Amino acid sequence: MAAEIVNPRSDNSADQDAGAEPLDSFDPAFALHRGGKMAVQATVPVRDKDDLSLAYTPGVARVCTAIAEQPDLVHDYTWKSSVVAVVTDGTAVLGLGDIGPEASLPVMEGKAILFKQFGGVDAVPIALDCTDVDDIVETVVRLAPSFGGVNLEDISAPRCFEVERRLQERLDIPVFHDDQHGTAVVTLAALRNAARLSGRALGDLRAVISGAGAAGVAIAKMLVEAGIGDVAVADRKGIVSADRTDLTRVKQELASFTNKAGLAGSLEEALAGADVFIGVSGGTVAEPAVASMAEGAFVFAMANPNPEVHPEVAHKYAAVVATGRSDFPNQINNVLAFPGIFAGALQVRASRITEGMKIAAAEALAGVVGDDLAADYVIPSPFDERVAPAVTAAVAAAARAEGVARR
Repeated sequence: MAAEIVNPRSDNSADQDAGAEPLDSFDPAFALHRGGKMAVQATVPVRDKDDLSLAYTPGVARVCTAIAEQPDLVHDYTWKSSVVAVVTDGTAVLGLGDIGPEASLPVMEGKAILFKQFGGVDAVPIALDCTDVDDIVETVVRLAPSFGGVNLEDISAPRCFEVERRLQERLDIPVFHDDQHGTAVVTLAALRNAARLSGRALGDLRAVISGAGAAGVAIAKMLVEAGIGDVAVADRKGIVSADRTDLTRVKQELASFTNKAGLAGSLEEALAGADVFIGVSGGTVAEPAVASMAEGAFVFAMANPNPEVHPEVAHKYAAVVATGRSDFPNQINNVLAFPGIFAGALQVRASRITEGMKIAAAEALAGVVGDDLAADYVIPSPFDERVAPAVTAAVAAAARAEGVARR
């Protein structure tokens, strides 16, 4: 028996009809989520009146006064420098689409506990009941004094690009859209190792990306920044190229720094002779198109739950295969990136997360694999305890080198 969601945005909040068996009696996911997945826990004891007088009034007043006089003390005497806001409007939640703020909360709670589990960073889920860019930006700006960073999550493209850009302009704390940059960091790390395994450099590779949304655009930017030989991006209408007249502002910018070869036409046509396929769009790529790729190609089919190219098909033609799924080797999982990136940025009180910090994160992540590099091991497991410390240290060092660290 399966639960059917008839209308995710309905006002009926009951999880079952009156008298029906609770959902968590037959589905362990519901059992795990009952009551939520996280809680606030005190870091100091409040056992008696002396503790209370220090944790709250009158003792707290002395701390407030000191911060009012020296605002930077907020980082030393509150949790601001160790807490991130996980902000969504519920419009692009996983593969579920626009399901609204309330329905997005289980994902945002999950994100928050991953921050803590894998990076030691506290995080607070914030699901906004607005989708207008101006409203989102103004709301987050007003919430920002409580946080050391902002992780944007599951906000649909193309609005996500403007939301991030405007918040970065308004705030002096890191603002990071993980759907874009987390995916790009892990993809670059895996691609660096795949190239190393084959004795090639990134500059030797021509890549084709399926999907010109948040992840596809960010991956393209990062690959170009890292020195890829060439990369072309395809949307539903084919290769994004400067001669197309139907491009949005974001895609016009994308066309300006990708597709040096001047390719046109379909994704499948662009794959002929390509060294790398990166899928972040869903759909299916026909087997003949995969077979037309260059010898020793890499296929990163990252759509969930159904990869654009099934690994069994990809392995017929590719030297390295990666997916977004945990039940296949080489999982491209954002949890490898965002906890350490924010931990490093918060550690040095960075004012923002730069391209250099993201590339440093990718290099550190790739380096964890080390001498164990193999076709089925180009990216470490999220449970490898070396990952977060390596990424944290690299990001903190890059922040200092680029002049955005404040301690």
